[in-house]
Amino acid sequence: MLYLLRTKSPLIRIITCLAVFLFSFHSAFAQEPRELNLYDHDYKPYYFGITLGLNSARFHPQMHSQFIQNDSVLVAEPTSRMGFSLGLSATARLSNRFQLRFNPNLSFMERDIVYQLKFPEDNLTEVTKKVESVLVSFPVQVKLQSDRIGNFRVYMLAGLKADIDLSSNARAKRAEELIKIKSFDYGPEVGLGFNFFFQSFIFSPELKFSNGIPNLHSRDANLKYSSVFDKVQSRSIIFTIHIEG
Repeated sequence: MLYLLRTKSPLIRIITCLAVFLFSFHSAFAQEPRELNLYDHDYKPYYFGITLGLNSARFHPQMHSQFIQNDSVLVAEPTSRMGFSLGLSATARLSNRFQLRFNPNLSFMERDIVYQLKFPEDNLTEVTKKVESVLVSFPVQVKLQSDRIGNFRVYMLAGLKADIDLSSNARAKRAEELIKIKSFDYGPEVGLGFNFFFQSFIFSPELKFSNGIPNLHSRDANLKYSSVFDKVQSRSIIFTIHIEG
């Protein structure tokens, strides 16, 4: 386990930690007495909660047709970095199986691009450019939940999200150092979660995948680090803990 956490990407680390966490938590939870907590919760028309999360975000680029002809940048490869988020949730009951959830949150992300240069820059042939983002996200999701097994339940979710990057304008002032990223993004989300019912709240760990649809890159052919890309989309995986009541 220590080998996996030390050598794999942030994405693999999140999945590995989630699997270990759920196994340990469910084993301990299953040993508690079979008293049914919050037995009337399923009949609430709506309820609220708070969310805390970790994210692993990266860019998904498409190279420009002139990249092969580029005489200064040999490789441009995006890498994943860890970030965190916090937010609120409001969930409405649609039926015994389906719920509608609105989960606005504030996310702090850093997405890096590693460039291999033909000619050294400051005596370096490998340069890493950091793209920092502060996202205000507005996800709307439909949850499909299983039958409740004592104080435990599994659910799946799918929905759409819209993101506004509050720091995109600041990056434009440093265009010679970073690629320009547009401020608005949207796309689909899918995920899997677990409900653990306690006496006064519901503890819900959740793993979610999010893909952006639009091209975020504002290409500038005169900039070395921007001209190699034609299209850049967002990709992220988010591990979230919901505390609901």
